[in-house]
Amino acid sequence: MSDNEITIVTEDICKKVISRSDSFVAVESVYAAMAKGDARNFPVVREAIGYQDALYGFKSGFDKAGLSLGVKSGGYWPNNVTQGLTNHQSTIFLFDPDTGRLKALVGGNYLTAVRTAAASAVSIAHLARQDSRVIGMIGAGHQSTFQLRAALDQRKFKKIVAWNNNKSKLSALKAIADEHGLPFESLEREDLCAQSDVIITITSAHEPLLMRDWIKSGTHIACMGTDTKGKKEVDAKLSVSATLFTDEIAQSITIGELQHGIAESLITEADITSIGDVINGNHPGRSNEDEVTLFDGTGVGLQDLAVATAVMELANKKGMARRITL
Repeated sequence: MSDNEITIVTEDICKKVISRSDSFVAVESVYAAMAKGDARNFPVVREAIGYQDALYGFKSGFDKAGLSLGVKSGGYWPNNVTQGLTNHQSTIFLFDPDTGRLKALVGGNYLTAVRTAAASAVSIAHLARQDSRVIGMIGAGHQSTFQLRAALDQRKFKKIVAWNNNKSKLSALKAIADEHGLPFESLEREDLCAQSDVIITITSAHEPLLMRDWIKSGTHIACMGTDTKGKKEVDAKLSVSATLFTDEIAQSITIGELQHGIAESLITEADITSIGDVINGNHPGRSNEDEVTLFDGTGVGLQDLAVATAVMELANKKGMARRITL
């Protein structure tokens, strides 16, 4: 049997080689493939391990169009912040779809943040009003800065408004506003909704932070924090008044934001559209300027595999990847 050469891409190399544009293209492409039936996510494993308050699991899938096969292994360690570590820890394993042999090991921490931000950016690109000028951020944790930078690429925003339970953490978002020469304002949630044309929620909340009556007409909301049963960022009644989109319907109704609308019999699975159908031109997306659109970004394994494949190819092309032989 011949030796197997494996590409290793570290966290530092991931940061150096992949751009927001690269990530956007990778995520948009895999969403399109999913909607066409050319890519499939496999069932998610996500469990509390009973140690360090951690959640651990696997996300995997196969993209026949992009020939990405693999698994992301990792989870959420909430106590890592006390050690100066990122709470989200993961590694992505890529396999050769022709032989099943291990092809690459790619650091997953940075790419998880990048692909999550790319997902909301894709939703903004396809669903937000073209004249959107105020973006509202709900949450100011590590992921929020990635979200804001990616969103600013999609529309000509003129102002950034934000809310976080701990207001001191808003400084990181204000720094991005300063970089772009945009005014920044810390607001209470209802006031934020009154001003915002686009709202991104990126928290670990288990109760609604946005109420239906606060949302003005024409708003696009990207719910990016709910990826586990029981989490909740917005009023379930919003699922009735908004036009609903998601990355994957199966996850949306079980572990995503729309699990609550389903559980309360406010909506059915038929009320939710895959964002890939909008990308492929099979659904118009936003139908008018007054429509409220909501994207439920649950986070699918194929997103991780898509950006990991892109970063592997870029690192190899630039001669920055390590290679080992097993």
